[in-house]
Amino acid sequence: MIVSPVSTAQTATTARAPKAAINADFDTFLKMMTVQMRNQDPLNPVDSADYAVQLATFSGVEQQMKTNQLLDGLASQFGVLGMAQLAAWVGQEARAAVPVYLGTDPVTLTYTPAAQADRAVLVVKNLNGEVVAREDVTVSTEPYEWLGADIAGNPLDNGIYTLSLESYRGEEQLGLPTPVESYAQIMEARSGANGPTLVLQGGIEVAATQISALRVP
Repeated sequence: MIVSPVSTAQTATTARAPKAAINADFDTFLKMMTVQMRNQDPLNPVDSADYAVQLATFSGVEQQMKTNQLLDGLASQFGVLGMAQLAAWVGQEARAAVPVYLGTDPVTLTYTPAAQADRAVLVVKNLNGEVVAREDVTVSTEPYEWLGADIAGNPLDNGIYTLSLESYRGEEQLGLPTPVESYAQIMEARSGANGPTLVLQGGIEVAATQISALRVP
């Protein structure tokens, strides 16, 4: 029995279904099948049902490719729609648990003290991770206007700071420090591989999914 190298290679290619076959067009596939037919063993020809299976397999892969292209197109359209919606956010103030830009105006903060706390302390760190202020704040979930002062009570320099909240009952600290959310004006909306990103005042970037509230300044 004579086994054609072309036939053997084609059979292996069909069995493994490599990525290269998925990217081939229909004309190339027909040429490959024609070569296979010409080089088959005349004493043991390939069953016509096998050709039908190959054609059906290629057709299914081709349809899947078209479906994937359609889904990619829809995803792009949804991305544009999302950006169009986010464009309306520019100029508004967004609330998120991200670093805070301190300028000349007070920053509105929101936080949640521990349930049994009778004292709450706002901890302020600079970009080097150094504590530059510890400030007693109200034990409440109401918004708090942070003026930005150091440990000595002097105004902090304009810049970016990281805030966290420590909760106490008497002298005992309750759990670990918790995040503090702040409001900042949205300066820009960008699209990216991980979804839309908003650029806040001071150049602070935050994913649109991390925004917990919006308000008009």
